[in-house]
This record gives sequence, C-alpha cells and structure tokens, in this order.
Amino acid sequence: MSATPKPSDDRRLTPAVVQDALTGRVLMLAYMDDEALARTRETGEVHFWSRSRNALWKKGETSGHTLALVELKADCDADTWLVRAVPRGPTCHTGSETCFGTDGVEPPPSELESLYRTILERKAAPPGTRSYVRTLLENPMRVPEKILEEAGELAVELAAGAVDRERVIAEAADVLFHVLVGLADHGVTLADVERELHRRAGTSGLDEKASRRQ
Repeated sequence: MSATPKPSDDRRLTPAVVQDALTGRVLMLAYMDDEALARTRETGEVHFWSRSRNALWKKGETSGHTLALVELKADCDADTWLVRAVPRGPTCHTGSETCFGTDGVEPPPSELESLYRTILERKAAPPGTRSYVRTLLENPMRVPEKILEEAGELAVELAAGAVDRERVIAEAADVLFHVLVGLADHGVTLADVERELHRRAGTSGLDEKASRRQ
C-alpha cells in the first residue's frame, strides 16, 4: 500500500480516479475523506464523500451498481488516489459504463476493444457488404481454421533459433484478430474473458487445470 495522499482542503477531501481493474477504462472521478477511505478498506466496497449531499456515500447504495475494490494507490505527489475496482453494472448515473461516455459513446479502453467493436460492426453490416470479417463469418469452419493456421505460424516464429521480433508481433496480431472474430461470432465479449482471467488470478495454473479435469 502506497503512502496516504495529503488532504486537499479542510474537509480532507482527496480526488479519487476510479479505473476498471479488468479493462483499464477510467470510470469516474470522486472524492474521499478519511472516513470514506477507512470504510472502503474495511468493507472492500468503494465509498466516497458526496460534496453535494455533504455525507458519506457508498457507490451504488441505491442503484446496486457498486464498485468492488481491487487496489488503492496514491500518485507520485501523494495527493490523488487511483482506485482500481470491478464495477457491478454501469458506473454513471446516466446508465453509461463510464462518466466519460455522456455523449452516448463509451470510449474504448484499449486497441483490442476498439478492434472488437469494428468486428461487431462488420458482422452487423447488411448482406452483400464487402469485408474480410463477413467472408470469415459466412463459413462456420473458416474462423477456427484461421485461428489454427495463424497460431501455427506464430509457434514457428517463436520456435525459431534467432527470433525475429517483428515477425512475432505480426503473427501474434493475426492470431488475436481471428480470435476476436471467433468471440464476436459466438457473442463472447472481451469483458467476459477478462472476468474469467480475474477469477483465475492468484491461482496456480497447475491447480486451475486440475480443477477443470475434475
């Protein structure tokens, strides 16, 4: 745990930037006082000090859209908290996943998420629309075949005596692209995969595989 940020005013309010621990998306900005900080640490549910209500506030206490704490970390000047949390439902009162999506467009948290959205757009395009994604999806076996093909090419590059870093990057990008197409085709989101990875966090890979066999 890093040092406690210095108070910013007489109420000891400290800015707290909330980040989705699974996706990296910035969700909101709020303020914490000593009591909110203590309650957050004690309960594992993120609490703030509401300046408008002048009261302690558990995020999601009325909506049910709470924030499960993963990590609290101070910035380099110790005057702001980074709150990494797992959101249960949309964070913004408008119904958006993030308070920075108030124009109706949620900012993608990563290049993979942006690519996944593009794949979904191609999938939903009218019949006859020309795109590589649609040609893949028109044949149910084409996507798994391409994943196997691209994974094999990546494996060859990784097994090479003198690894060509740029080739490894290119082949890995090909694998990830086709995996995303396969996920989109079956209605599986990146958030679904991230949640599964989060569930496995801290578990030995050997133990996790053994539990799957059982």
